[in-house]
Amino acid sequence: MIDTNPIDCPYYLISRVSLVVTSALKKGFTEAGVTAVKPAYLGALLTLWREDGLKVIDLGRKAGLEPSTMTGLLDRMERDALLYREADPSDRRAQRIYLTATGRETKVPVLKVVDEVLAVVFKGIDEKEIRNTKNVLQRVLTNAQEGNR
Repeated sequence: MIDTNPIDCPYYLISRVSLVVTSALKKGFTEAGVTAVKPAYLGALLTLWREDGLKVIDLGRKAGLEPSTMTGLLDRMERDALLYREADPSDRRAQRIYLTATGRETKVPVLKVVDEVLAVVFKGIDEKEIRNTKNVLQRVLTNAQEGNR
């Protein structure tokens, strides 16, 4: 049975960390003048900065995003002038996603904000602990995704 102290509940801790870090990122993006970027866009942006022009399905897979969330996310990112969609010339049923000039130009300030926020979040935590935390969270995410199928 889970202890009723919220600080001892993994779900509570994960959700609180997510909310606090998301808030810090929003504030940082605003202060850096990249208000079109939302923390929810980071998975797609990080992926497209590495490999622009992906098919929607490949972008979702590489960014670790569920197919059910991709359409709405891409709609918002397109509305915010960060990307555009184009029909795939080799498969008319598929679309490829490309960064706009704005989407490309946001890379440096966005990564600077992310680095600054993570430096605060992980202050006093050594590299080995950070690696271990990422490994544990990746396993938790995999388990949670498998449990929802």
